This record gives sequence, structure tokens and C-alpha cells, in this order.
Amino acid sequence: MEKICSLIIDDGSCTDVASQRLIEKLALKTSPHPRPYKLQWLSENGELVVDRQVLICFSMEASHLLLGRPWQYDRDIVHNGVTNKFSFVHKGKKVTFKPLSPSEVCEDQIKMRVKREQERKEEKKN
Repeated sequence: MEKICSLIIDDGSCTDVASQRLIEKLALKTSPHPRPYKLQWLSENGELVVDRQVLICFSMEASHLLLGRPWQYDRDIVHNGVTNKFSFVHKGKKVTFKPLSPSEVCEDQIKMRVKREQERKEEKKN
């Protein structure tokens, strides 16, 4: 949908998660999760119940996603621990995700913060 967002790939995570903000902003359709479960470490407010699921098609720029072992295993992802790059084949083409530099991370976080503040101001007006 031509949106640019942040992406986390964590081979230590046993879950794939999309943020509620992502779902709302992209107006994605959710469906009931067949096996709801609880997460505590993703929320500053304590326990979070995951009872909905969403199918996300993304290009090379993705948003507010935590891609864990299920995603890596299902797509035969190769992780280079030295360069911290993740590679896989999609539609016959090799794709490589590379990490942002510290300055790129900072720039991305600032852009997201400014965008959130603008959205809050718009919500207050309405």
C-alpha cells in the first residue's frame, strides 16, 4: 500500500506479531485467532491477549512487525550473523533485508514520533 514502516526480525522470538496501530492505519482486516494466547513482554501495560490474526502482504519495506522463528522457518530464511542480514527467495528472486545504521534508526524513530504527534493533533481536531 506504498507505506513505509519499521520491521524487527528476531530469531529468538517464537511468535510473529503485528501492532494494533499498523492494523488500524492500513485498515487491515483481522479474523479470530484459532488459538488465542497471552504475551506479557510486548506491552508496557502488562499482559496482552492475542485473539485476532491478520494476513500481511509486504514488500521490502514493512511495518511494526516482529518476525520470529515461524516466519523464518516457513520461508527458509538464511541469517548471516556477522552482517545481520536476512536473505530468502521470493517469486524466484533473492531478497536481502539489511539492518539500519544507528543514524537511520534514529531518523526513523523521529519520523514515526512526528507522524504520531500529527495524528494525535488531527484526532483532537475531530
